[in-house]
Amino acid sequence: MAETTNPGSPDPVGEGPKAISIVQRGNLKSLEQTLRKQWRLGQNIVLCWSSDQRGLLVIFVPHYFLGNYCALSGSDEDRDNEAFIRELISGRRRKSREELFAVCERLDVAPTFIKLNTPVSEEPRVLDAVEQLIKRYGLSYVDSRAVLVFDIVEFSLYTPFEQASQLNSLSYSLNSAYNKMLARGIEINFARTTTGDGYYIWNRDLGPEANRDLFYFLVLVVADNTMARAASRGNTVPVIRTAYHIGGHYELYQAEGVNPTVFSYIVGDVTIELARMVDLAQANQILVGDFHCPPVSPRGAAYGRLPEITAPAFISACNRDLAALQGTQLSGKAITSLSCRLTASEGEDGKREPRRFRIVDKHGLSRHAYNLEITMDLEGKNLSLGLDVGRLPARQGGDESAAPAAQRIAPSADELIGDLASLLKKRTARSMTED
Repeated sequence: MAETTNPGSPDPVGEGPKAISIVQRGNLKSLEQTLRKQWRLGQNIVLCWSSDQRGLLVIFVPHYFLGNYCALSGSDEDRDNEAFIRELISGRRRKSREELFAVCERLDVAPTFIKLNTPVSEEPRVLDAVEQLIKRYGLSYVDSRAVLVFDIVEFSLYTPFEQASQLNSLSYSLNSAYNKMLARGIEINFARTTTGDGYYIWNRDLGPEANRDLFYFLVLVVADNTMARAASRGNTVPVIRTAYHIGGHYELYQAEGVNPTVFSYIVGDVTIELARMVDLAQANQILVGDFHCPPVSPRGAAYGRLPEITAPAFISACNRDLAALQGTQLSGKAITSLSCRLTASEGEDGKREPRRFRIVDKHGLSRHAYNLEITMDLEGKNLSLGLDVGRLPARQGGDESAAPAAQRIAPSADELIGDLASLLKKRTARSMTED
């Protein structure tokens, strides 16, 4: 599973006027050499660090340490341990000297001293470079980030050449969407890992605006793929199904030979939910998870700390700002208007509410999702993306137990056994139904 970066990834060291000095570059080189030696091909990981007059103090633990420390036995103490570790490996890893020794005391470990020729500079660029090195040899946790998955429908049924062509076509759509957004003044620092049948995509930047920009990225990728399919022959351009979700995950750098990779991988609740959602999605369908996230401010405005919003509210906020993509060129035609919405139906009170679908996976676990529809006008040509209401699963039938008692006949023993077998089978069967 390899990860690739977008065309505009910044150099952490840089060559511009604010580039890191030669002395500090020497510090970073010495630090990385020591970290690689202590890392021992992935045997140990770094948790956090603190500055010292003669170098750095770093906490190393074996790779299995965190799993043992957070092993759940149902006690409140174990849950506190997991919350403590998640907070420790979230965000910036630099701690004060007092904080670092407090962590050592709680984990019952000793810090490692790394000697450097000169103290680490307090310049933000130098500190950011140290943070990146520390994270590369450790494990990180992100509490809330938007991630999306593009899955190629019936990928395994194609020939190896067709599979390669389809992955290449989808990869081109990703890069094309990046360039189109950049031309509109929206830079998305996207990363991707292959799922085998497609890609997980996320924005390296965090926050409500980063989540919104990733949603716009989804819109342009799906549109580019649709236009490419219309102009293609054979099976060179894939039919895709897409899912978007916001949640938590761990981020790590796997070993590649004797060094950790320079690109990260993610795994956690958000990727698991996406995999289960897209597994039951239909061809061309776009699903949105049932999540809560910070509110998105209008482009150019700023909100203070506000309560989190639901997925339908998030999509509505994104829709209000979709005008930022108007003028984008697709197959030589400019987007003159576009809008998105979650498929809705009229409730008992007469109000239209988004239709929520319950997805049950092969393990019997369930989650909820919404169906996204996108409408786009390309200089008079209408383009509809996603599934329309006619192709969505219907609400499950009514309860037969509501029938009058006189109409109900007591089932036989064979019928009871048959019903029980059917029930057990249904409990493990994958399904998507309206909630």
